[in-house]
Parts: sequence; C-alpha cells; structure tokens
Amino acid sequence: MHTPRKRFGQNFLIDDGIIHAIVHAVQPRAGETVIEIGPGLGALTRPLLERLPHLHVVELDRDIVARLQKTWPAERLSIHSGDALKFDFAQLGRELRVIGNLPYNISTPLLFHLMDFAPHIRDMTFMLQKEVVERMVAEPGTNDYGRLTIMLQRRFHLEWLLDVPPTAFNPPPKVDSAVVRLIPKTPDEIVALDDALFARVVQAAFSQRRKTLKNTLGSLLPPADFAALHIDAGLRAEALPLADYERITRHLMQR
Repeated sequence: MHTPRKRFGQNFLIDDGIIHAIVHAVQPRAGETVIEIGPGLGALTRPLLERLPHLHVVELDRDIVARLQKTWPAERLSIHSGDALKFDFAQLGRELRVIGNLPYNISTPLLFHLMDFAPHIRDMTFMLQKEVVERMVAEPGTNDYGRLTIMLQRRFHLEWLLDVPPTAFNPPPKVDSAVVRLIPKTPDEIVALDDALFARVVQAAFSQRRKTLKNTLGSLLPPADFAALHIDAGLRAEALPLADYERITRHLMQR
C-alpha cells in the first residue's frame, strides 16, 4: 500500500465517476501522443491505457515509478522518472496531449513551465485546485484576475470542464478542485510581442496589487506615456484587460 506523501502534494483520485468524466472529456485515440503528469496509483493511467496502445507518464516519486514498472510493460507505458517542472516536453514531439491531476503545491509554476512548450501542445486537461482555475478564467476587475490569468489567456483558450469535491480523493484535500482544458492559441491569434518584456510589464503591474499603475509601472511608463495610451494611471492592475498589457508592451518596444 502506498502512503500519500505530503511533500509531493499527493492526493489520489478515487471517484470512478470523475475519472470517467475526465477521460471522456479528453477522448484519447490511438496514434496520439498522450502524456500524464503525476500518474500516482494509476486512477487515470488505467482507463487511458484501455483506450491507447501507448502512454507517456512523468512521475517524481520513485516508489510509484517502481509500482508502475511492475504493472505495465515498457512498450505500453514510457515512464519519465523525474520532476515535471524540469521536464523537456518538446522531446516527445508535437501535437502533444497533456493530462494530469496536478500536485497543488506546484500547479502554478508547472503551468508557467508548460507555457514554454505551447507550440508543441495540442491541448492540456488538468485537475487543479478550484481557486487556481478561478484565477485562470477570471475577468478584468475581479479579485481573481491577476498575473496567472493574463499570462495564460494570452497563450491559451481556457475551458472550465467540471467541479470536483474533496471526497473524490484519498486523502481528501482541504479545498475544492476543478478540471480545466487549455488549448494553445494559433500564431494568428496571438499579438506578436517581445514575450520577455510582456512578462516583465505584467509582473511589475501586479507586484503590489493595492497600488495604482502610476506606482507599479511608473519606472517603465512616464505620465505622458499613460496619456498617449489613453490608460488611467490611477487604476489598479486588475482593471486592465489583456489587450491593454499588450498595447503597453508594444509601446515600450517602439522606444
């Protein structure tokens, strides 16, 4: 029997109805490259392998890796033993379909890591803390709207698929969960920008949420620039839609 490890943020999915709903939402087909992050005790791995001749998994816990190796032969299951935060997803090709019940303690950094591989990904379907999904799909002017929202919405179409109660897991987490799908936008749908500069602008704007843009972006934009962009420097970061952050970045690029 495997004891869930707190340091790995392990909460194992045990609700058959939820498992079926996730696999049904993904609709995996033979010939597709499907990667599961954090397979754990195989709650999703098993039904995925009922539909697929081969599956890739990324798993950090060596005890679980050993268990997976005993359960499935290498020709059915390719096990990448290591940290998903450092894993090079590009090595597995293009049109990747990524799925997982993500450890909640690394979900945000993992989403940022996967953003770098967006050109290689067809879609991603993840179980996350509901609070994180609320931030991902948030609208401007709300408390949930922030850096994560803007960075993800620039690169992906997001779809909230279903809510999952704590009772669906062992041990039950202290929070509600939700399943979300991310589909990378095509190059035509993404405003061409200096991505590093865009990330810097967004990070600076949200560095002190309670302060106005005049304070957080003042070192990048003098008052005349705010006026030229028709942006009120007295607003807070969460008031601006994605398009305004893209306009600010374009303006800075033209200097």
